[in-house]
Amino acid sequence: MGNYRFILSGGGTGGHIYPAIAIANELKRRFKNAEFLFVGAKDKMEMEKVPQAGYNIEGLWISGLQRKLTVKNLMFPIKLIRSLLKARNITKRFDPHVAIGTGGFASGPLLRMAAIKGVPCVLQEQNSFAGITNKLLAGKAEKICVAYDDMERFFPKQKIVKTGNPVRADLVHIKTTKEEALETYGFSNSAPVLLVLGGSLGARRINQLIEKELSFFKQLGLQVLWQCGKLYYQEYKKHQSETVKVHAFLNTMDAAYTASDIIISRAGAGSVSELCLVGKPTLFIPSPNVAEDHQTKNAEALTKKGAALMLKEKELDARFESEFKKLYTDKGKQQQLSENIKKLALPKATEHIVDEIERLLKTIKPETKK
Repeated sequence: MGNYRFILSGGGTGGHIYPAIAIANELKRRFKNAEFLFVGAKDKMEMEKVPQAGYNIEGLWISGLQRKLTVKNLMFPIKLIRSLLKARNITKRFDPHVAIGTGGFASGPLLRMAAIKGVPCVLQEQNSFAGITNKLLAGKAEKICVAYDDMERFFPKQKIVKTGNPVRADLVHIKTTKEEALETYGFSNSAPVLLVLGGSLGARRINQLIEKELSFFKQLGLQVLWQCGKLYYQEYKKHQSETVKVHAFLNTMDAAYTASDIIISRAGAGSVSELCLVGKPTLFIPSPNVAEDHQTKNAEALTKKGAALMLKEKELDARFESEFKKLYTDKGKQQQLSENIKKLALPKATEHIVDEIERLLKTIKPETKK
């Protein structure tokens, strides 16, 4: 068993960070003596989340280009040059056997410099519409692990492996019973539960919708488990009641999913992968404020297969109540959505990604790197 060194980069959002951590955890399980180093963007959430997971991280002074013409964009070339130089120094010093990128600004300079040094690179693309960083790096990568079909639109076909997205281990084999889950959140077992997910920070438009529709949900006889996000908790906690539970975070997602009967969610890659495993009827409300509108494309990939419903934010006022009521009262439709979304689950994604990395390692002898 070799003393391998793995360098990983992915950040900016949880959707890039948590897959990188999951991959590192699986590599650590297989290679007990391996060394790990993460590279992230300074001042982004990975600088906090990665050390919490038990790994070292170094930061690059890098950020993305703003969509509008701003002064920040004038700094981009300087940041990029400095990040490339620092990434080269980090790669030279750490001398990794494999470099792994899961998207985000910092992974661009890091994997570019690793590839120049001759380090085999593996990319993991979470979304159905590839991010710009991974598209730019694709030519240098040995393997590109994806979660959706038809990704040869973005990457060389011979490099693509469909693995799925890493998800939290506690969601692959949920052991919480429905009764325990309802008790965890203080719900009665006599009425169905609507779970609302807007991401860890929250989603303003979804929160506005839920506040407006609370009386509608009450008429339908629904209990509501509402994850409003830490930015909005103070504003919405006043709606806490016997049938409405408002949370900044949901720390026990296995219980939250088990308690729920219908789910309203954003369509980030991580959420979509989890919801495929959970297999509950889901209405996606994608965020329109993300790069290349990838959340809409993620949701569309499921709706085309009859695995979920989707409403765009601009459609909510006109269509939400009629569409939701239609779903809520049609048990056959709920069952069909559940069955179809479960078919898309890829629960062994992390293992399959690490299998690809392990195949690369077989072409490298540990003793050739000191």
